[in-house]
Amino acid sequence: MSLDAFLYNLHFDIEKVRPSDWEVDWDDAPLSYKLYRELPVVPLSLEVPLTLENRSRSIKFDLHGIGHFLWYVFGLTQFSESVSTLGSIDQEADFMQSYRRFIPSGGALYPNELYIYLKIEDLPAGVYHYDVAHHRLVLLREGNFDSYISRALGNRCEISDCFGTVFVSTMFWKNFYKYNNFAYRLQGLDTGVLIGQLLEVAKRFGFESRVYFQFLDRAINHLLGLSEQEESVYAIIPLSLDKIPLKTGNDKAGDICADELSLELRAMQCNHYVRSQKVKEYPMLVKMNEASMIRSTTSFRKISVEENVNNEVQSLALPQVPQLSYDLASVCRKRFSPDVDFILGKVSQTQLATLLKESMDAYSYLNDINEEKCEPRIALYGCLYNVEGIPNGAYHYDNVTHSLRQEHPGDHRSQLQYGTSGSNVNIFQIPICLHVVGEKNFSKTVLGYRGYRIQQMEAGMLVQRLLLIATAIGMGGHPLLGFEVNSCDEIYHLSSNGNTSLIQIPIGPYRHRPWLRGSLHS
Repeated sequence: MSLDAFLYNLHFDIEKVRPSDWEVDWDDAPLSYKLYRELPVVPLSLEVPLTLENRSRSIKFDLHGIGHFLWYVFGLTQFSESVSTLGSIDQEADFMQSYRRFIPSGGALYPNELYIYLKIEDLPAGVYHYDVAHHRLVLLREGNFDSYISRALGNRCEISDCFGTVFVSTMFWKNFYKYNNFAYRLQGLDTGVLIGQLLEVAKRFGFESRVYFQFLDRAINHLLGLSEQEESVYAIIPLSLDKIPLKTGNDKAGDICADELSLELRAMQCNHYVRSQKVKEYPMLVKMNEASMIRSTTSFRKISVEENVNNEVQSLALPQVPQLSYDLASVCRKRFSPDVDFILGKVSQTQLATLLKESMDAYSYLNDINEEKCEPRIALYGCLYNVEGIPNGAYHYDNVTHSLRQEHPGDHRSQLQYGTSGSNVNIFQIPICLHVVGEKNFSKTVLGYRGYRIQQMEAGMLVQRLLLIATAIGMGGHPLLGFEVNSCDEIYHLSSNGNTSLIQIPIGPYRHRPWLRGSLHS
């Protein structure tokens, strides 16, 4: 199967990329976290603050703060046990246990890993892995790698001015074992959700950040000692106490190649444990990763997004709302993904306006793809029902004018329900069903196949922001990929402008579920 056919089917006809006889070996499932062996470790403080409000911005940053930061971004926060008899002929209970984090993940499998290059007091400078299971750092390489990382970024960032640099990777097997090739789509979205959480936590800690989607893959994977057959870095986020400017690069340095840069560091093979005794092959994921790699800094690109102006359609102005203030720590603890728990309740215009504006405002984040004040590459569309003062219908949210543009009037819940593959969410109980929308060709002409995973990451970032804001205003959201894309595109008339629906997020009031939960903090 060609790469283009693979990506098309991954979005529009998933059954063509997933074997019909695929069976999940639950007994041989991998761990949801990576465990290194026989390497130096640095324990992190377990005295994690239970609020992130009114934090003072410290000039000096220490190991305690790093531990708190990493825990809020990706640490284990909850132990979950569930019992289900669905699909069981003899009605024997299916007992499942899992460790949860503040962010959602497809199947709670968390395919990502976090690495961080640190230069702080009381800690040897070097590259570390965040050991989620033990809340500690594992030293992979000791030393100063400012120049190496800067050059891997094409000299577009002065790493020497940053106290830390985060690398977000994806381990292919961690969710391929369950979802087969569909894992490739999930991995980009999960990475974006993690990046979205990282950016929100960084703001509370007073960190400046910038997301780099383009870098010399092999040089960075070599730095971390990763095998590209099982894991690869998807994004790099430098952290600083001062603003991180995007440099144009040093032309005098000329072209920098990944293979040549990698020769500066010895190869490193670290022993790690994944639990699975039999790891099946995933050739399409490896092939896609290979095709998405950047081998030379001359391949770095920037794209601009033209403002989409449509004066023929009447817009409905939304009420102006003040900037929402909330305790991120409290919201993370409260966040919940309802399914059968949704209840149809009245949603005010103020709630809707806050949800849409606050979520899209997050797209002022700094990155290496577009100009500082460029329009977002993805957009928000939604089918609304029973929202105060707004006729039922399908709308496009214009974040520039803070208004709704009606695309298709009427109640679309029947069509949405019919196109939803799962039976656990009743769309008829949903007042707000949002769709994150992006270009069908994912900027391929400029970014190549890397554009697909960048698009998925940006969609995931917006999803995480939507879930946080929904929780802050008293509602819940449940991201869904099991929906009929063509049907949703038809509702919004997206085919005419070359766009498509990337993910569906029902949002609304819900009843509290009668269950037992155990938090891993007190």
